[in-house]
Amino acid sequence: MNYRISHRTEYHYAEPVDTGYNEARLLPRVVPRQVATAAALVIDPPPSDYRERLDYFGNRVASFSIDEPHRALTVTANSEVTVEPRSGRLDLFEGESWETSRGILMQSSDAEALLARDFALDSPLVAAQPGLAGYAAPSFPRGRSLLESVHDLMERIHREFRYDPEFTTLSTPLAQVLEHRRGVCQDFAHLAIGCIRSQGLAARYVSGYIETLPPPGKARLVGADASHAWFSVFVPGGGWVDFDPTNNQVPETQHITVAWGRDYSDVTPLKGIIFGGGKMSMKVSVDVLNLDTAAASPATGPDAAGGSSQRQS
Repeated sequence: MNYRISHRTEYHYAEPVDTGYNEARLLPRVVPRQVATAAALVIDPPPSDYRERLDYFGNRVASFSIDEPHRALTVTANSEVTVEPRSGRLDLFEGESWETSRGILMQSSDAEALLARDFALDSPLVAAQPGLAGYAAPSFPRGRSLLESVHDLMERIHREFRYDPEFTTLSTPLAQVLEHRRGVCQDFAHLAIGCIRSQGLAARYVSGYIETLPPPGKARLVGADASHAWFSVFVPGGGWVDFDPTNNQVPETQHITVAWGRDYSDVTPLKGIIFGGGKMSMKVSVDVLNLDTAAASPATGPDAAGGSSQRQS
């Protein structure tokens, strides 16, 4: 599948901002089965300094500063990405048990396993707690394969938790999500990661986009998509495998990966420090266009879905 993605963030300030320093993780990664054929940021007003680098996790990071007074800032990430289907079928029932996989992860001197151990530890937004281990337990019976266990966990979260964008914010503790059984994709990814780590396994947070299809008979709305989040589990000898509990899917060609880390705090799309500005408002719109089917599903109007934060939903 070939996609064109536009992720636009607008800030408006009540008072002039004298100086702003910003960091963006909005440019897609090059990963197995995914190639970014084009990716660039458009920043208004133009930055006085702009640099790109790879962070500890290999994510593309753009750092920029604006030294002139301004009362608005717009950052638009424009990308074109090709996502290839998986070669071969993913067999959930083959492979080592989750207990054996845990032992290999912790004892192996393989370079990939050594790096994966970082993702078995607590992180700023996902810390060990008895409730996570308790919720995970039914999905991890003795002897079950690792992938089957994680797939079962994904299905349970999808079935037992309610998608509710009004219930949580960026600061809602994971314990509340678990207690009330509701949240958004960011919360469900964190929940799954915490459950998997509670079993001594490695899981990471993945940030990106998903192609959303309009209801039958309806035209797609430009800007009405949103950033998305899911998780990956490390399979010793097999690498990382993605799971999307919000949609109860093993991602194939509809998911576009931008960044990954221990949790959301490692992959925040846009953050920074400003001097001045006073009261601030923010609006976010995302458009994910499938170039292969665009002719058959023409878009309508420049409708945009805004938001008050960069929270992934």
